[in-house]
Amino acid sequence: CLGFAAGIYTTNSPEACQYVADNCEANVLVVENHKQLLKILQIKEQLPHLKAIVQYKDELQQKLPNLYTWAEFMKLGEEVSDERLDAVVDSQRANQCCTLIYTSGTTGNPKGVMLSHDNITWTSNAVGAMTSLQHGVECVVSYLPLSHVAAQINDMWICMRFAGATYFADPDALKGSLGTTLKEVRPTSFLGVPRVWEKMQEKMKAIGAKSSGMKKRVANWAKSIGLQASYSAMNGENVVPWGFMLANNLVFKKVRWALGLDRCKNCLTGAAPITKETLEYFMSLSLPLYELYGMSESTGPHTISWENNFKIMSCGKVVVGCQTKLDKPDEDGNGEICFWGRHVFMGYLNEPEKTEEALDQEGWLHSGDLGKRDKDNFLFITGRIKELIITAGGENIPPVPIEDAVKAEIAIISNAMLLGDKMKFLSMMLTLKCIVDDNGEPTDELTPEAVAFCHQRGITATKASEIIASKEPAIYKAIQEGIEHVNAKATSNAQRVQKWVILDRDFSISGGELGPTMKLKRGVVVKKFQEKINKIYGMAQE
Repeated sequence: CLGFAAGIYTTNSPEACQYVADNCEANVLVVENHKQLLKILQIKEQLPHLKAIVQYKDELQQKLPNLYTWAEFMKLGEEVSDERLDAVVDSQRANQCCTLIYTSGTTGNPKGVMLSHDNITWTSNAVGAMTSLQHGVECVVSYLPLSHVAAQINDMWICMRFAGATYFADPDALKGSLGTTLKEVRPTSFLGVPRVWEKMQEKMKAIGAKSSGMKKRVANWAKSIGLQASYSAMNGENVVPWGFMLANNLVFKKVRWALGLDRCKNCLTGAAPITKETLEYFMSLSLPLYELYGMSESTGPHTISWENNFKIMSCGKVVVGCQTKLDKPDEDGNGEICFWGRHVFMGYLNEPEKTEEALDQEGWLHSGDLGKRDKDNFLFITGRIKELIITAGGENIPPVPIEDAVKAEIAIISNAMLLGDKMKFLSMMLTLKCIVDDNGEPTDELTPEAVAFCHQRGITATKASEIIASKEPAIYKAIQEGIEHVNAKATSNAQRVQKWVILDRDFSISGGELGPTMKLKRGVVVKKFQEKINKIYGMAQE
């Protein structure tokens, strides 16, 4: 047959599965297990193009027409001759669609991004060449959903191009087993979404807090040396600080080994914003994180950072062969980031009007992100047009810098979401750091870091509900002081957070507040907590 694949997230509801399968007119649906099969059985009558369902794990718990195990499905291909298969391969053209990536649908239904064979092969080659990947040497750990463009390009296509090895993590990787897999594999390149790096940081800080006085002093000394060395490399000075070799032997090597990153040349971060605090933490361990930036519509990366070519808080330089334009820049040089190159997608499946919105007549892809460049052509993301909060007074406020500042200032805070669009003042919804269970659900139990935060203030609480139910004065006071510290650095009164509320549960993928790469789905959060938002602003009006 002649076809292409489209991915559906395991966390999708039956209705979301039905939308994607119907939109791409899927003939065959491949599911992992009985749990996923049940979703498809609920909607199969609404899928007129569906010819077969294949379950590739476990035994079938029921027999139905056109329902196959993986072995049965493979057996169907035995009658297809090599000549017919060769003819199908030979009929492929570089400009034909190779795969569909459905956007996560943070606003409205997901759109099917059509990527051609040329999009994928060209991008994989260009990115690998820029970062000096070696043929037959590289290995990566795949843990993100392959429905996402970052995982497809990094884990599949680049590895194919450079004859690398891909190790697949357990399905519960993001619930805690990823660390074990990294230690087993010791990858040469690792793409961690910001939440993964933050979790590593939290664990290491919790371990450090329990260290003896001498160990703690040595670690702090080493980290100060590591930060100097990383900034020196970043600035192109290549001046190794005195004591670096000792710090490397005493601390850095051990940390890299403990994380499973002792062979890792490219510690990458992307798919969502990361805080300066987290970047500097890993720089202090002589393990700088290299930021990437792009989107499904640009076959993944448009700008990349790599060894000796990075700047803190920048997402790097444009991939060689591509171009960046900042559309309608303001007086500070901030404009909409537009992409051009062979990595730009074919269009959205069955949505010519949306394609025309994204691609202008000259072929520039409009990202919807705001950014600026420095004198060295490093790109900095400064906001997202659709995320901009426009207050009742008409001031445009990008929420991410304020949210990041609050999370960096207050160690007990897990997620923060700024509110205030069309309102007279800014407010914020906060969640506390809680332990995640085996199903990826946030529990009521505070993380060790959150418990330590409480102990430092004389509070013995170990559960979020204990703090919220009593509005624990010491904790609420500490949060308010943290907010005030952030407000003190605001560039105007309009950018100060006036009110805040703590939510009962942390955000999660299963709860719908976070996308597959842990990116905040603002529209979903607003809809879900509309009553609380009304109360914040309603009380103010009274």
